[in-house]
Amino acid sequence: MKDNAALLLGCDGQLGFELRRVLGETNGWNKAVTALDLADCDFSSPNFREILTEWVEKTRPAVIINAAAYTAVDRAEAEAELALEVNGTAPGILGEVAAARDLLVIHYSTDYVFDGTSHRPYREDDPTNPLNVYGQSKLAGETALRDSGALHLIFRTSWVFGAHGGNFLKTMLRLASERETLSVVSDQIGAPTSAAWLAEVTARVLTRYGQQGASENFPTGLFHLTAAGRTSWHGYAAYLLTLARERGMRFCLAPDGLKAIPANAYPTPAARPANSCLDCSRVMTAFSIEQQHWQDGVQAVLETLSGKIA
Repeated sequence: MKDNAALLLGCDGQLGFELRRVLGETNGWNKAVTALDLADCDFSSPNFREILTEWVEKTRPAVIINAAAYTAVDRAEAEAELALEVNGTAPGILGEVAAARDLLVIHYSTDYVFDGTSHRPYREDDPTNPLNVYGQSKLAGETALRDSGALHLIFRTSWVFGAHGGNFLKTMLRLASERETLSVVSDQIGAPTSAAWLAEVTARVLTRYGQQGASENFPTGLFHLTAAGRTSWHGYAAYLLTLARERGMRFCLAPDGLKAIPANAYPTPAARPANSCLDCSRVMTAFSIEQQHWQDGVQAVLETLSGKIA
């Protein structure tokens, strides 16, 4: 491995924040990670290739970890060009820069590349058919990175949450503190996935790459990576708020104030898949990964947030 083992892009997002934390605690990676935020490396800049190349030449990484993304799913419907530039075009440029230097790229994608009509969890080789601009832009990024010729790992994940940044979990806690009733969609299912767990898995993958390098025994390509279990947005909120009350959090929300509604009763600019469940058997076999259950991830984040509130 080269002197500076990893270049982390998007370190100010919820996944990037956890990657920076976990890598700093794992096998000396705190001495071998250069972490860049939006101000350092803007994926929407017309000079993105030059900026990225300058950082790569300066830091000489062996691995580029891309946690940067345009993630405003509804707003993307009105900002399609920007979403495609950040999520679709930039990963291809990143791949080209990496391919020219034989660098590994770790990239994260989404369950929203599927239309949600399957009656089973989606596998990596199932046909894609995104319903919204965000999903289209992320699928374009997968394709661009793959076509760049770079050695890569693409992890498709779902419903990411953490103690840092904005997400459904934190939004539910805030709204429950402000309102006596809440209506949450109950006919869209998926696996809420902890950003901290995703970062821990990435660290284990990096450790293995540090030991093996780009050998025949090191798996590459596309993998699904989510928490175990499944729930609806309503089931997610119900579990979260019950657990929060047990931990002493107080809400304006009445005990029976959480209402289940169908998605068509809560129209949004971007359509969402009804089934966001992903089959993760390939990644578990390839990297000997044990899935964290989504409820365990929620418990861990809630404990962190409870400590901050206390």
